[in-house]
Amino acid sequence: MNEQTLTLTNAWDKKFGLSDKVTHKKVTFANRYGITLAADLYTPKNAEGKLAAIAVSGPFGAVKEQSSGLYAMHMAERGFLAIAFDPSFTGESGGFPRQMASPDINTEDFQAAVDFLSVQDNVDADKIGIIGICGWGGFALNAAAIDTRIKATVTSTMYNMSRVTANGYFDSENSEEDRYAKRVAFNEARTKAFKEGHYDMAGGVIDPLPDDAPFFVKDYYDYYKTPRGFHERSGNSTTGWTTLGTMSLLNQPICAYTNEIRSAVLMVHGDKAHSFYFSQDEYKRMTENSPYADNKELYVIEGASHTDLYDDVAGVVPYDKMADFFTKAMQ
Repeated sequence: MNEQTLTLTNAWDKKFGLSDKVTHKKVTFANRYGITLAADLYTPKNAEGKLAAIAVSGPFGAVKEQSSGLYAMHMAERGFLAIAFDPSFTGESGGFPRQMASPDINTEDFQAAVDFLSVQDNVDADKIGIIGICGWGGFALNAAAIDTRIKATVTSTMYNMSRVTANGYFDSENSEEDRYAKRVAFNEARTKAFKEGHYDMAGGVIDPLPDDAPFFVKDYYDYYKTPRGFHERSGNSTTGWTTLGTMSLLNQPICAYTNEIRSAVLMVHGDKAHSFYFSQDEYKRMTENSPYADNKELYVIEGASHTDLYDDVAGVVPYDKMADFFTKAMQ
């Protein structure tokens, strides 16, 4: 399979330092649409034999130099070979135009990561798991529902991006009228883009922050717009998605068959996160009247907000819990 040649930086430009317990290198691989993805590969030092492996991505609008890389490095510290990848159209990965999202292609990105891991000489192909953070939690569940090679899935502070795009936050826009207004706006943007020959950018996290901004907007600002999490390649930190970037999410639901996931799933969420309802509802779907409920778990972190699970600032990310889950689920 031919890969696009990507321009990758050699600088360590991540929002965390490199652990002395792991080695790091950049790798690339192509998905089935021919888009080449860029990833950071973390390997435990002095590792021998074939290792269990984990692919990590998210949050939605972030890059591998932020949360996903931190998660991957922590998993490598605990004995796994782990990669953090930039999804199609974002970060250092390929795909044009930039800052586009797709429920199909972004699910495929996880499957392409499994392709890559499954053929590595130092990976046990029967022990591959995935971690999806924020919006990539929903794509991770979607991937687990279709890819039987995925033996275990962790979601952290999970979003269902199709649901929030179609229904609004807290399902406050769950009506045909609201969705029609969004369709009109998207299609007006399409006409404008085609006429002008370029896509406008929708903007990242709002800056400056209004005094009356909702808590969850302040939560995002505190991560993406401050030295804590700002990264120049992160759409949330800078330009955001294109005005058409999330259009397909309005009309193409993900997570339709999460109740048929046979492999193990651990969902981690803070009870103070505005997004908590996404994990609660998906966990309910996966466990109510399902013959596959026994290997599903919702792990609630009391007092944690949405972005508290993005990094170690709040000291609440349960890396040991995740590692134990993967070890048991993939044995």
